[in-house]
Amino acid sequence: MNIEIIDQEANDVVGQLTAGLRQFNVEHLGDEATQPLTIVARNTTGDIIGGVAGRTIYKNLLINLVWIDAHYRGQGLGQKLMQVAQTQAIKRGCLIAQLDTLDFQAPGFYQKLGFIIIGTVPKFPGSPERYFMMKHLSCNETNEG
Repeated sequence: MNIEIIDQEANDVVGQLTAGLRQFNVEHLGDEATQPLTIVARNTTGDIIGGVAGRTIYKNLLINLVWIDAHYRGQGLGQKLMQVAQTQAIKRGCLIAQLDTLDFQAPGFYQKLGFIIIGTVPKFPGSPERYFMMKHLSCNETNEG
């Protein structure tokens, strides 16, 4: 056995680890039907000004990141992108959405969207407080009924 430390991006290695974990999950839970989900907003010149990225898996929307360009914050774009992501997740059969955020990022924003804090990692020297949040999704969020 040889143990290696990798101090740089290693997408191929992470891909192999992910494939191994997914196979393990399938053996215990059945087909996971995982699918990436990215919602992007662009300005009139085509530049990305915000987005939501994650994936749907096991009836969950796992949100990995939400970002809005500083010039567009506070104008409802984040709320719109989250609404589109949740609508797509519901169409894929998701029942909940999950994310984590740091205390200086946007916990209040997510709470306004109906997310609740289900766990925290307290602030300690060199690290901000971290919040784990979830939200039950409903058909009402699709604007289709």
